Amino acid sequence: MDEKPLARAEAEEYASWFKALADATRIQIVSLLARARRPMTVGEIVTASGVGQSTVSHHLKILAEARFVLLDRQGTSSLYRINENCVSCFPTAADVVMGKPVPDPPVCD
Repeated sequence: MDEKPLARAEAEEYASWFKALADATRIQIVSLLARARRPMTVGEIVTASGVGQSTVSHHLKILAEARFVLLDRQGTSSLYRINENCVSCFPTAADVVMGKPVPDPPVCD
């Protein structure tokens, strides 16, 4: 049994992921983008979520910093989409933190 904690750098990376998802509105935005399966504008996200534009923009910034969402600029439009690589490795990150065996270390690009 391995009784050592995670390396500090790895723990800090996982903590940033958990922190990014530690808000109900951000969970809703991630869920919306994942279910839409297409890039969406801030306006579309505002309409779907019922949350104000400045609040949605704030949450999108946090999600983008954690790489859960990606920003695509098309002319003057900003389109947000889910980062499948990052979101799919999140459950593995939870397993790592809990000390469960995982096949490969997660990489969130």
